[in-house]
Amino acid sequence: MKKVLKLTLAVVCVMFSTSLFAQKIGYVNTDEIIANMKETQDAYTQLEAYAKDLQAQAETIQVEFNNKLQEYQKSAETLTDAVRQLKEKELTDLNTRIQEFQQVAQQDLQQKESEIMAPIYEKVKNTIDEVAKAGGYAAILPGGALVYADPAQVKDIGPEVKAKLGVTTPAAQ
Repeated sequence: MKKVLKLTLAVVCVMFSTSLFAQKIGYVNTDEIIANMKETQDAYTQLEAYAKDLQAQAETIQVEFNNKLQEYQKSAETLTDAVRQLKEKELTDLNTRIQEFQQVAQQDLQQKESEIMAPIYEKVKNTIDEVAKAGGYAAILPGGALVYADPAQVKDIGPEVKAKLGVTTPAAQ
């Protein structure tokens, strides 16, 4: 009886360990999917418009600086020391404002990109989760980073995710 119990226990252990290695694993190239989504193209259009607006504001400040610099250069020799120092300080302050504006504009642009892209990333992640759960996958790996994947053991779920999202990939050129 003990031998049968030990043998049964050994068989169960072997079956259990084999089932651990038989987990389904998939991969997906999210970068490709996101790049081909209509929402991403719309987001980049919004970002370009926002960047152009920031650029126009920066150019306005730069024009103001250039005008004041030209005015200063034309009249620098005729100005008194006190007025010259005042004009130089004004130019220095304006130049500092330009640099600060450029830094803030860059941060604003990055923040705007995060805000616009967050729902897209979330949508793709949720769709990958749905496909993975429906397919019984234990893990989904990022496809862009794969060096090798045995097609018999690891499946590309990208086509399923694309189909669910309605993404079409342009033909290879």
